[in-house]
Amino acid sequence: MTDVKNKRVFVSVNDPSADVHCAALISALKKAGAGVEFVGIGGPKMAAAGCELIESTVGRAVMTYNALAHVGHYYKLVRRIRRYLEEHPVDLMIVCDSPSFNFHVAKAARQAGVKTLFYVAPQLWAWGGWRIRKLRRLCDKLCCILPFEERWFGQRGVDTAFVGNPLLDKLLSDLTSFRKDYSRFEPSRARIALMPGSRLAEIESLWRPMQQIAVRLKQRYSAACFVAVAASDERRQLLERTQIPGFTCEYSVDTVRDTSQRVDFSIVASGSATLEVASSGCPMVIMYQTNRFLWRLIGRWLVHAKYFTLVNLLADRELVPEFMPYFTSIEPIVERVDAYLRDRELLAQISNELIDMVEPLTRKKASEETARIVVEMLR
Repeated sequence: MTDVKNKRVFVSVNDPSADVHCAALISALKKAGAGVEFVGIGGPKMAAAGCELIESTVGRAVMTYNALAHVGHYYKLVRRIRRYLEEHPVDLMIVCDSPSFNFHVAKAARQAGVKTLFYVAPQLWAWGGWRIRKLRRLCDKLCCILPFEERWFGQRGVDTAFVGNPLLDKLLSDLTSFRKDYSRFEPSRARIALMPGSRLAEIESLWRPMQQIAVRLKQRYSAACFVAVAASDERRQLLERTQIPGFTCEYSVDTVRDTSQRVDFSIVASGSATLEVASSGCPMVIMYQTNRFLWRLIGRWLVHAKYFTLVNLLADRELVPEFMPYFTSIEPIVERVDAYLRDRELLAQISNELIDMVEPLTRKKASEETARIVVEMLR
């Protein structure tokens, strides 16, 4: 890779997970000796890895149903990126996740004559399949992180490579030690993790019901204890400020995998964290809340995937319960968690099946694979 020198790459990131992924990619390129200058929009992880940020965007990440309030800001940001590309030429654009925003960034790159690499595929196989034409037009290379996506996008004319999943980059290929032993498990002393997500919209919709579920479980299992995982110290402070009466827990920051390894069960917001929990062999239920009216009006007609959550998509079956969309009643979730806690054999079985699903995905290291593709595009 040392033959790539004096190149400039713009990186566009809009949420905490993508910030982590692209920081790892930047580090992989530097470790390989590629002489690349990085500039872009993103968060603290990218900045620490050596990317010059023209704007910090990670804190604004939102879910689809409340994104309208942020349209004005993003419209101005795209215009700023367009001006930047005109005044400061770059050799490659990398956009990661957040397709609703990054399609506009990729269009700006196309207008500036800059090739674009999409890192993390937009989930067009689940909904919005008509956008494949836009992706073909704007994407020079797609680096997907789910195995089945390589064929799906390739069949539709997109130059695609499965690079592995960045969430698993640091894991060894043998995860035997993460298979949980429930032979002496007592539900009365269950250790349960609550993971309400990193986006503000997720926390606003899921943190309170997760606490309510915990309170209900505590009534049944008096010695049960809970740990809440926050994506950052800022998010931890938000969780603490919005803690409900009657609920107590330990707080931990940026410890999804570590916490999953030391608890017996997890309640998780849908998203990338579910794969980290799975890689720890931790049984879980998964929640996602959306607007009830919008879901009944258009959502259920637009979404075509058999399953919603990443773990079940990879398993191609309901390996773990998914309450997606979850609206208001916590009763079905409380009863499902309770049923798991009362069944040691089922907990052990799910732990083993989660590890069996994840192990094959650890063979490729996404940051290294994507770094090689970046170098090829810069030559």
